[in-house]
Amino acid sequence: MTERLAEIYNYRVVEPDLATSGQPDEEDLAAIAAAGFEVIVNLALHDDPRYSLADEAGTVRSLNMKYEHIPVIFTEPTHEDLNAFFAAMVLYRNKRRWVHCAANKRVSTFVGLYLHLVEGHAMDLAFATERSVWQPNPVWAEFKARMLATYPPPRARE
Repeated sequence: MTERLAEIYNYRVVEPDLATSGQPDEEDLAAIAAAGFEVIVNLALHDDPRYSLADEAGTVRSLNMKYEHIPVIFTEPTHEDLNAFFAAMVLYRNKRRWVHCAANKRVSTFVGLYLHLVEGHAMDLAFATERSVWQPNPVWAEFKARMLATYPPPRARE
């Protein structure tokens, strides 16, 4: 089971109850459920069969997991997208969460912003997954900087 998870594109363990990756397939989703994850949050679009499943929501629900789809256009991430992501992460804070997009780029930046701005992690720790996956392109670097400047400074973790 753990071996199957490690084969998912750009799989990363962020925290014991939070993992991220690129697009899992149906067998990967079954392995994710078997590993005890309770929620799938998908930031990818459903309009390209190269980067999405025919019925991811149905597959996830058939595995007795919750499914949240927050479609983030890769070239146009928005404040609203991030707010919807924060709301989903807070809603399922006490559940094991698996967050994915097509390649773990959108996700690694959104998770970094969540860990820093909502959970209060230091920037270096919050963005460790992002650094292991990619160096954000100009669109994402600007989005990240704008979101860090928009939100109030986080409270330090206790």
